[in-house]
Amino acid sequence: MYRDHTKVIHIGDKVIGGGNPVLIQSMTNTKTEDVAATVAQILELEAAGCEIIRCAVPTMEAARALGEIKKQIHIPLVADIHFDYKLALAAMENGADKIRINPGNIGSMDRIKAVVDMAKEKNIPIRVGVNSGSLEKELVAQYNGVTAEGIVESALDKVKIIEELGYDNLVISIKSSDVMMCAKAHELIAKQTNYPLHVGITESGTLFSGNIKSAVGLGIILYQGIGDTIRVSLTGDPVEEIKSAKRILKTLGLRKGGIEVVSCPTCGRTQIDLIGLANKVENLVQEFPLDIKVAVMGCVVNGPGEAKEADIGVAGGKGEGLLIKKGEIVKKVPEDQLLDCLRIELMNWGK
Repeated sequence: MYRDHTKVIHIGDKVIGGGNPVLIQSMTNTKTEDVAATVAQILELEAAGCEIIRCAVPTMEAARALGEIKKQIHIPLVADIHFDYKLALAAMENGADKIRINPGNIGSMDRIKAVVDMAKEKNIPIRVGVNSGSLEKELVAQYNGVTAEGIVESALDKVKIIEELGYDNLVISIKSSDVMMCAKAHELIAKQTNYPLHVGITESGTLFSGNIKSAVGLGIILYQGIGDTIRVSLTGDPVEEIKSAKRILKTLGLRKGGIEVVSCPTCGRTQIDLIGLANKVENLVQEFPLDIKVAVMGCVVNGPGEAKEADIGVAGGKGEGLLIKKGEIVKKVPEDQLLDCLRIELMNWGK
């Protein structure tokens, strides 16, 4: 697996590469200058399971705010920099644990060197980020359009600039909103470098389409053993990004823990509000740090049988429901008590 051979990089108190677990990132959508709002969002993301957080640094005020933000959070902070190298310097002076830059838009070699020199002095890793949407005109012309090969060449060119300045504490990020192009680019670059890769489908879209595109893209890439950190980019509440990322990693067997909910698709036999119940169960289980499977079934005909692979489950009937353990019916309760019954079982699980 490529992940086993990537270079080990320290980001704050987290370690990536070298076969270490794939970590989940997100990005705040508050104004970084608003310390209180940014901290509140990061703490919410931490509670959801975010392990590395990135903040946009578009102004010097935002760069200075990082110092205050850092004092109040518990996960590594990445500063996202575009165009102005002075913002990168200020972000590092104010405690950024990693900086994200595209050397192609920072400016002259002197400016890039100033950023690299400070990163080297403070031993702060640099994430070299290249997006398909900002591919250089020369590479677009060379490859007759935006291609996976062009994205990879662009990224490795930027890495080479920093390596020639004597620094190799690097993470690479190559992103595209085209899922298959993004997957191909990662397959290509994984064979050509041993730097850790931050993986995501950029501008993937809303909660609905973004989740599908991210699950497909990240599934293809991670299944091949490629990727050391991930972000599910969604147009919405970043907490949803964390939920999706955790589910993707768990589905691929890259993460354990957390209750998995399985539910049937409903049919004409269903006599309860199964969709509503399944959604309530999915919200309920977030409270419990258990590594079990919970089934939500629509009818008493197939429910027990279909739920036998789950540790615990509920199945609906007409105005009543069943509590099931390993396929065996253990209790019958009125429908309106089914959720509370399940909650009590989970609260006492293993006791």
